[in-house]
Amino acid sequence: MSAPVLAVDDRSFPDPRENRTPLVQIRDLSKTFVLGKSLVRRLLGRRPAYLRALDGVNLDIYPGEALGLVGESGCGKTTLGRCIVRLHEPDRGQVLYDGQDVLRLGPRAMRQMRRHMQIIFQDPYSSLNPRLTIRQTLAEPCLVHQICTSAEVHDRVDQLLAMVGLSSKDVANRLPHELSGGQRQRVGLARALAVEPTFIVADEPVSALDVSIQAQVVNLLVDLQARLHLTLLFITHDLRLVRYVSHRVAVMYLGRVVELAPTEALFAEPAHPYTRALLAAAPKMDPRQRTTAPAIAGEPPSPIDMPAGCPFRLRCPLATDRCATEEPPLRPWGKGHIVACHNV
Repeated sequence: MSAPVLAVDDRSFPDPRENRTPLVQIRDLSKTFVLGKSLVRRLLGRRPAYLRALDGVNLDIYPGEALGLVGESGCGKTTLGRCIVRLHEPDRGQVLYDGQDVLRLGPRAMRQMRRHMQIIFQDPYSSLNPRLTIRQTLAEPCLVHQICTSAEVHDRVDQLLAMVGLSSKDVANRLPHELSGGQRQRVGLARALAVEPTFIVADEPVSALDVSIQAQVVNLLVDLQARLHLTLLFITHDLRLVRYVSHRVAVMYLGRVVELAPTEALFAEPAHPYTRALLAAAPKMDPRQRTTAPAIAGEPPSPIDMPAGCPFRLRCPLATDRCATEEPPLRPWGKGHIVACHNV
């Protein structure tokens, strides 16, 4: 089955950073998971291992912007998205929403904050309660956050389903297992929109779907983001999708942001060797554009035992002795373009 055609169209994206302050600011965000805490491991005398998923991430996301986040599996993309909305608790750092530190909020204040910050999960089936009908699933957040009254919630659910292209008559009284994958993901999007958020983390929202319907869901997301003036963090490993959806793109490698640039600037002139390798390895829709560039050499280092210096140096064709001892900071490389590399 062929992939859906997603080409950059002629939409004019204004620069959301002009004369604005960020809506979401991520400062020095780090997260480490402790592995091997099982009873068997302790009885065998083995020490727990520590997996560093995020290592000092800094990002700004501007009102009305769609920021793409790309990288290999295991680079920390999903962990970052979950830390932003506090499904994971970071070890250190700040997540500022409109100037307010989300990580310092108590349970009651965080419940109110969830009206503003929502997430769409990768797996549309496991993220829905299998015992609730779609109507019950969408009514619950509306009532909990007092978006509408009990008398109004029926109409509110119908509106949400229509917003994501579903018929209330056909879907509302079904259970999740009675829907297709595309329908379930549309319900997940409707649930995120139910509380009228301003910021949404979309964590690989179409990767679990058949390629034949990925384009439909992505086009719906782009349309809703523009119509509702949503701010979006779009997490994906698909470079075609990130180019279609995003104003800017951040590239992650082993828990760090290694490059950040406006979308077309990143695709036209990538700076970091890792970004260049990702773009060279991406499949091309036009066979005449296929490249013979080799894939990235070797495997990523284990996040349990990170090498000193630049984490990409063991796979990098530009690595020098400096890379083995000194981790490169993010530095400017053109207008709105920053990169973490000693050799560009």
